[in-house]
Amino acid sequence: MIRKFLRKVFSRKTPVSKSTAQLNTISNTRHGIRRNLINPCALKIATNLQQAGFSAYIVGGAVRDLLLGLTPKDFDVATNATPEEIHKLFRRSRIIGRRFRLVHVMCGAETIEVSTFRGSSPPDIEEDFVAIPLTDAHGRLLHDNVFGNQEEDAVRRDFTVNALFYDPVKEEILDYLNGFDDIKIKKLRIIGDPVQRYREDPVRLLRAVRLASKLGMQIDAQTAQPIGDLAPLLQNVPPSRLFDEMLKLLLSGHSLSCVVELRARGLHHGLLPMLDVILEQPSGERFITIALKNTDERIKQNKPVSPGFLFAILLWHEVLSNWSSQQASGEKPMPALFKAMDQVLSLQHKKLAIPRRFDAVIQEIWAMQPRFEARSGQKPFRLLSHPRFRASYDFMQLRCESGELSVELGEWWKAFLSAGNEEREKMLPKQTAGKKPRRRRSRKKPSSSSTVQPDNSGNPENI
Repeated sequence: MIRKFLRKVFSRKTPVSKSTAQLNTISNTRHGIRRNLINPCALKIATNLQQAGFSAYIVGGAVRDLLLGLTPKDFDVATNATPEEIHKLFRRSRIIGRRFRLVHVMCGAETIEVSTFRGSSPPDIEEDFVAIPLTDAHGRLLHDNVFGNQEEDAVRRDFTVNALFYDPVKEEILDYLNGFDDIKIKKLRIIGDPVQRYREDPVRLLRAVRLASKLGMQIDAQTAQPIGDLAPLLQNVPPSRLFDEMLKLLLSGHSLSCVVELRARGLHHGLLPMLDVILEQPSGERFITIALKNTDERIKQNKPVSPGFLFAILLWHEVLSNWSSQQASGEKPMPALFKAMDQVLSLQHKKLAIPRRFDAVIQEIWAMQPRFEARSGQKPFRLLSHPRFRASYDFMQLRCESGELSVELGEWWKAFLSAGNEEREKMLPKQTAGKKPRRRRSRKKPSSSSTVQPDNSGNPENI
């Protein structure tokens, strides 16, 4: 009896939307994508699946980006093989996910995501012995392991430009929803009824804005119309998913235009805590605007960007405000700064779901800021040797550029960095540059417990 019920859950089909699914096969003479443009690992997986008797295609963003002349970040594969069949075929693989089961296949250091074609979701299934709701009260999908055919899989995807299937063996694109034409005219169109699709996954509200900005596309009128009205649905999304989507937005290379568009569509004011942090700081608006613009430039130049650095920027003016309050209540400057840092991070861990692995980077960048204003004796030399110096220096320069600190301070540090040791000694204030070495040696050295250990991870922490 239980086995019969499980078969209903995982194999039940419902009719595909009569809307629009109509297969168009696009030859490589029209689309121009050759198999040598496909990631070798993804190409090998798709080819092996086909040789084993399954259908297998490169799908989603990789096909879209190649058609737009962009370099794909990820190559995903879709197939009619079940997760168990995929796992059996590839020794270095593992099945992951609960709401959406798929397979990660490893090739060397690379991991390719392989998914089984999804079918249309059935309504909530009820039996006299059990009931499993497939959606919540707001229409958000809770379970999504209903397998189907390729046509159903295309209809289940979010936007038409993401519903293209590339066959690396025949070098053909299969297009059920006119996504190829939408790419040509730069239109972002959701698949199916916009209200229903946003209710199934409210993160699509954010994704529409991010993709439109990133790809230079115009959001289709029907796709855009319900966004503002359905924005409260974001409150039902787990904070970790919102955090992931906002991080993608901030690292898209178009973060500034995305933030402007999100505000224009009303996706803030308590709906997106991270967006509120960005937008609700009048005193820090110029600082954040400059920082996001610089971030976008770095990403376009394929330079590394540290998420920890970004969060340090987004939360800095909350720290400044709290720091001032602590000092006004009688705390000394540095203890006040550390209290402010702890309080702001503690609050934002609850609101933004920032992973704690970024805490050390954020705190060190903040804690080093007062040290840039102390330019006497050996303090500037000691600052240069700090493992987080470069990130903190870039942060300080952003503060100077925004007007929060004097331009003179930023220029002094630029000159100090480019100077040799003798020139640096001459740049120190006269009253301290000539102090005797014996007096410097007599100072009590900081304990090892108070020093910051070098970061040997090799990851860049600066923008």
